[in-house]
Amino acid sequence: MKSPTSTDIFVIGGGPAGLAIAIAARQRGFRVQLADGAEPPIDKACGEGLLPDGVAALESLGIQIPRGAARSFCGIRFLSRSRTADACFSGTRPGFAIRRTTLHRILTDRAIQVGATLLWRTPVTGIASTGVILGERFVRARWIIGADGANSRVRRWAGLGDRPPSRLRYAFRQHYRVPAWTDRMEVYWGERCQGYATAVSPDQLCVAIASHDRNLRLEDGLRELPRLQARLQGAEILNSERGATTANSQYRRIWRDNVALIGDASGTVDAITGQGLGLSFSQAFILSECLIRSDLARYQREHRRLSLRPLWMARLMLTLDQRPRLQERTLHVFAKRPEIFRRLLELHVGTLPPTQVVRDGLTLGWGLLTA
Repeated sequence: MKSPTSTDIFVIGGGPAGLAIAIAARQRGFRVQLADGAEPPIDKACGEGLLPDGVAALESLGIQIPRGAARSFCGIRFLSRSRTADACFSGTRPGFAIRRTTLHRILTDRAIQVGATLLWRTPVTGIASTGVILGERFVRARWIIGADGANSRVRRWAGLGDRPPSRLRYAFRQHYRVPAWTDRMEVYWGERCQGYATAVSPDQLCVAIASHDRNLRLEDGLRELPRLQARLQGAEILNSERGATTANSQYRRIWRDNVALIGDASGTVDAITGQGLGLSFSQAFILSECLIRSDLARYQREHRRLSLRPLWMARLMLTLDQRPRLQERTLHVFAKRPEIFRRLLELHVGTLPPTQVVRDGLTLGWGLLTA
């Protein structure tokens, strides 16, 4: 059966951000069509962790992660060659580690449940002021949403600019069969890279490596992280290595006329934050509100506000990148003064006001000087 030739909202891109805005808009009564040239479930190299604020944003879309589909974690652990520091999430909501393909299936099912029309294997070839071009077909749309990733064609078609120059990092991900040894998401700090280990099931681990070195693959990165490499000794590799780039990038404008951007198409935060997915879900909730009021200028303001904390935290954490002595001193302070690490984590997930950062920042700075 052919899809309707007109709709209220046409979403270009069927990843998590596109599905999230399709769901949020349907919940507010809009007619929604979504198109993507791929076929679900769509995978992407990522750390597969959702922090508590990301879980809350997902719940705002009416989605509860089914029991058994994910594994909860209650905090973050930083590890260098010789030091370890832990911090737990405050409150009762944990984070969840979930396979990207599983999350995509859940979002797809929810979009179908709320009545969105999903057009898979249907590439969009252009946009016009009144709608979207799909090869020889044209679908009229009041609003057009670009959710087609960091290299967004919608952004270029709408005249919103190319991807801004930024210092890219290169990330690689793989899954291992190994018994889960912790209820934390673990971040391993090395001289040239960081490693991220998150248990997505009782016997399956997602491992990601990120570095500024485009030639450093996962196997090389693990040699830089002996504590993580030791954990994986003899573990079965479950799939092939997947790669992606990651960076902080912002745009002056994320809308023009009846076109708006969401997710990575609207700007990115480095994967070190673990906030990319949660940020997209929060953007979807705000954008759906702004579409009701026909106020995309407000979406621009709210989008910038949502991005401030993750961008700030990304820059803060990346100050440790390729600085092993600073890593050791920082983890020493975190271990000696665990309340500082806990407060920074609370800021990171949005349970602590930014004004607290000044006090804790001074305490951290003094600790680094006296460590």
